Amino acid sequence: MNTPTFRRRLLAVALITLTGTAAAPLAIAQSADEEREEKTSEVSSRSGAASQRARERAAARANKGQAQAETKKVENYPEATRTSPAAKATAKGTTKLQKMLKLNEEAKGAEARAIADEVIADDKANAYERAFAAQIGAQIAYEAEDQAAAMAYLDKVLAFDGLDNNGHFGAMLMLAQLQMQNEKYTDALKTFDRFFAETKTAKPEHLVLKGNALYRLERYPEAITVLRQAIDGNPNARPDWQQLLMAAYAESGQSAEAAKLAEAVASKAPTDKRAQMNLAATYLQTNNYAKAAEVLERLRAAGQLTEDRDYRQLFSVYLNIEGKEREAATVIDEGLQKGVLKGDFNTYLALAQSYYFSEQMDKAIGAYQKAAPLDDDGETYLNLARALWAADRIGEAKQAAQQAISKGLKKADDAKRIIALPGK
Repeated sequence: MNTPTFRRRLLAVALITLTGTAAAPLAIAQSADEEREEKTSEVSSRSGAASQRARERAAARANKGQAQAETKKVENYPEATRTSPAAKATAKGTTKLQKMLKLNEEAKGAEARAIADEVIADDKANAYERAFAAQIGAQIAYEAEDQAAAMAYLDKVLAFDGLDNNGHFGAMLMLAQLQMQNEKYTDALKTFDRFFAETKTAKPEHLVLKGNALYRLERYPEAITVLRQAIDGNPNARPDWQQLLMAAYAESGQSAEAAKLAEAVASKAPTDKRAQMNLAATYLQTNNYAKAAEVLERLRAAGQLTEDRDYRQLFSVYLNIEGKEREAATVIDEGLQKGVLKGDFNTYLALAQSYYFSEQMDKAIGAYQKAAPLDDDGETYLNLARALWAADRIGEAKQAAQQAISKGLKKADDAKRIIALPGK
């Protein structure tokens, strides 16, 4: 039986939702209002004192605002080796960046992106302004499904090195995830390695991302090590993280460990179809068809076999267990009656064989009659002829044998013998 591998079945584990994509509020060194206030002060008749008082008020407001921002701000990477740059947007740069943000908020992405490109290309703009513009450019490109451009912008964010740690490492994390989505697994792993080296983070949600990259590169033992760091002793470990670890175990030949983990997950979620299907898949990895059938039968009894592949998997399992052909036929018949299982050639052939080997000859003949016209050659017509012959329906057997020859056989000897049988 072509059993589903973890790479196909268990890796319904999608990439974790992109994180770190939200731009930080624009950091302004001096507001436009403050600049205008200073200019007004300078042209007033009380220029000296007024200007001094304006500067003092501006400084007080700036200090107060900065204190409030620092109180509210949460450092996502407190152990980072990088020191957040102090640079902020200048008054001149602020005007452009605010215009860019406003256009983006108004869903004018192309216009906002044009300004971002202008700022990025401006050698007179400071590192913060250029990095901030690149960050917004990445968001706009990503939302426009231009992932290649988004990755290029994120590379620029990192190269300009102007954002605070939250923004800088958020961009790095987003870049790694986009590389994963675009199957650039080697590049993604390099980015993740840099991310971990510079942030010193040990957050489980980050470790899982790196574990996924290692898995995709078929470096299973390393993936297992990283994934276990994220999962072991973690009461909040997500089911899809555990499924990825199961997959790594299975692909590395540690089927017993995969089954052990699958059983633990499934026992905690007896009504979770995905967890139960994964458990069945682990049993199939070790050819333990009996246990796989038990799991799938529980799902069937609960009405949770709702897809064609669900029924197909269960009857395939039964066909791999000696003496379970009658059960296979029952499953196929039920799936067809419910309209869940597709009535195609493979389904009818499996049904015919199930009936034939469980000695339900009339039903086998009926299933063969549905399957034979759907076959590419005459082999199924020949099997139909044999079944009709066994049922002593000689005339019909001869007709089926003739249809087999007409449709094409590798060897026509059996068909000719049936045609040559005495009787009609």
